[in-house]
Amino acid sequence: MDDPNHYRFVNVWHLKFRPDEVYRVLEDIGGYPKWWPEVRRVDRIDESTVRIVARSLLPYSLTFRATDSRRVEQTNVLEIDMRGDLEGFSRWTIEPERSGTRATFEEQVITRKESLRRLAVVARPFFRWNHAVMMRHGRRGLGVYLAGYRAGAEEAEQLRGESSARDG
Repeated sequence: MDDPNHYRFVNVWHLKFRPDEVYRVLEDIGGYPKWWPEVRRVDRIDESTVRIVARSLLPYSLTFRATDSRRVEQTNVLEIDMRGDLEGFSRWTIEPERSGTRATFEEQVITRKESLRRLAVVARPFFRWNHAVMMRHGRRGLGVYLAGYRAGAEEAEQLRGESSARDG
């Protein structure tokens, strides 16, 4: 039997926003709690490392350090190494598609939190469900956040135009 504490997730989000808009928000890990309800807290440790506390519907939190391991804007790839209650990596790959952007989230982790390790054999389906709920909420939150970001940028542009017309 495979290790019940090892998880591999792949989620694809189709977003009606430009890849550069999506990349800008996803690269700002410190801003995740603004739009992703399950990302409860992000504390900056140093230039490339943060401490993240995440909690979905099940009654447990996961705390881990996330360190930038790959950030390549030209290829729209963002990757972090994770250490703590989860160990492994998470990666975003952001690609243009006809209707906007395809954001692929890949994660391979081993659970290190002892209480979850003890329950893994029987609770694994619930842990996977909990992750799926978190990802659905993240997708929805990112869409709402980006829509607000875009609306704010358009309003600022209109205000600049009105100001230029008055000044000119």
